[in-house]
Amino acid sequence: MSANWHRGLLAGPQAALVEQWLSSPLLVEDLSWGLTDTRVLRLRSFGRDYILKTAGSANLHLGREFKAHAGYTAPLLAHGLTAALRHEDRALRLLLLDYLPGVLCERTSSADDPEVHEQAGRALQLLHGQYAKVDEGYEKNFIANGLKWLDAEHRIEPSFVAAARKIFADYRPEPVLVVPTHGDWQPRNWLIDQGKLRVIDFGRFAFRPAESDLARLSAQQWREHPELATAFFRGYGQDPRELRSWPIVQLREAIGTAAWAYQVGDTAFEIQGHRMLRDALELF
Repeated sequence: MSANWHRGLLAGPQAALVEQWLSSPLLVEDLSWGLTDTRVLRLRSFGRDYILKTAGSANLHLGREFKAHAGYTAPLLAHGLTAALRHEDRALRLLLLDYLPGVLCERTSSADDPEVHEQAGRALQLLHGQYAKVDEGYEKNFIANGLKWLDAEHRIEPSFVAAARKIFADYRPEPVLVVPTHGDWQPRNWLIDQGKLRVIDFGRFAFRPAESDLARLSAQQWREHPELATAFFRGYGQDPRELRSWPIVQLREAIGTAAWAYQVGDTAFEIQGHRMLRDALELF
């Protein structure tokens, strides 16, 4: 086996550990986005494919993946809807998962297919429905994080910044019910294989209100196609969006999208974030 089978994408100790996990690993392709230091590598060993993830110590996404796969993906696994964790090493920042076949829904006809959205609703209910607790401080922290994004570098219009700050200041946080959430529930993290949906990427996993997982769908696919939301809720079983809190969820998601996308240089996503912000402010 070549000593550089990973083409320099792994540190020496990381490569050595992968060689213990897999016999004669072969790097098939680098699936990383390149926006952050997260590495997503498709590996092959004796005819079987895997996904290896790694990231630097300051990268929060990998830690969230560790947490998700360690305790909260079981209901999805039981229905064959996500990848099984095979190995992990938190010190070396490595996560090895089964490779899932399929085509990403994003930018395909599946992204606007009601049947796919109904499947996505059923899958999300499995994730959300396994556990719930009341969080006394969630909304207070949620508002604080929104203000932190506004204090960071971004290209949000000053009038929108002022309006958002006032909305955050006027909002009165309350205890809320939180559940295990994916954090980026949308077609770019859905695979379709022979008509069946599967879910990837738990890098934004956290305990949040259930409605938070609907923010990106509402701002994207459902914005012009409300029938997709109807199909989704048919699968999910109900609409978890709350009249009191949903507008603030949309506002916070829009600010985070616009600021984060600017910071990592994702221009298209930044443009979407500014549109989301305009839409969100109209809710108040």
